[in-house]
Amino acid sequence: MYFTDSHEWISVEGDLGKVGITAYAGRELGEVVYLQLPDIGRRVKAGEEVVILESTKAAADIYAPVSGEIVAVNEALRQSADILNESPEDRGWLFQIRLSNVKELDQLMTQSSYQKLVT
Repeated sequence: MYFTDSHEWISVEGDLGKVGITAYAGRELGEVVYLQLPDIGRRVKAGEEVVILESTKAAADIYAPVSGEIVAVNEALRQSADILNESPEDRGWLFQIRLSNVKELDQLMTQSSYQKLVT
């Protein structure tokens, strides 16, 4: 897993990445009550706004940690945002992206670097 300083994570297998928000971000946001997922097929650049979340505490933009094409979204979240609240770093993933430049991962943080950021 790789992390951003804006509290997104990405787990990568080959050229596919699964993206979500960190547990820290989930705690800070509180209960998510609304989310707007991206369209499949959309091409995004690293750092571009991809998802909009609204919680009981705040609204937040979620950014693409890498550039690429959105190839899937977590449809289960449309039915129950509670999944995101309960399991932000596993079942609560937001979207899958086909990486256009794997080297962008080098710009992201490791888990230990991220933990230092949030403690």
